[in-house]
Amino acid sequence: MKASKDWEIAKAELSSNDSIMMKIIERYDGEKMQLKNNAFVTLVRSVVGQQISVKAADSVWKKLEKLCKNDVRPDTINSFSEEELRTVGLSKSKANYIQNISKSDILDTNWANLNDKEIIDLLCQIKGIGRWTAEMFLIFHLARPDILPLGDIGLIKAIEINYNNGEKISKDQIEIYRQKWSPWCTVATWYLWRSLDPIPVNY
Repeated sequence: MKASKDWEIAKAELSSNDSIMMKIIERYDGEKMQLKNNAFVTLVRSVVGQQISVKAADSVWKKLEKLCKNDVRPDTINSFSEEELRTVGLSKSKANYIQNISKSDILDTNWANLNDKEIIDLLCQIKGIGRWTAEMFLIFHLARPDILPLGDIGLIKAIEINYNNGEKISKDQIEIYRQKWSPWCTVATWYLWRSLDPIPVNY
């Protein structure tokens, strides 16, 4: 899904299969997900964004970039103590998680040879990376096309607002939408996020 034409194909097929999604896509016509070429940055930024708002995560990330002098990489992170990392607004746990990532050799993996589940299982070996963080990596770094991160509070809220009048929605209902959106769940997810937040999600 790294090519612009793939995004356009996804938009067309989602719009054809789902009238509500079509309206969301039309609302943000001309916008699309921005991919990150740096695997380390995607993982660290995803950890920063765990369980906080997009706005709060963006604020912490900017402070971390400033601390690293706009050079967020393993060597840079390893040069700071936990206490120094916490000065940008990271919790003790998140500071430790980022240090774990910076010391791991998993990022040398040839991702193209692995399927989505294999990548999730591999990344989750690093303490601090769970399924949600691994899914952000699949979406924003690897551009895997069919990821629906159901552990994402924002995504669930967006589905409830757009498809269920803001009421709670069951897993069975979400599975129906997954089938409608597949094989482009990643693109559907991005537009649902976009419908909820004035700041586009970006890991």
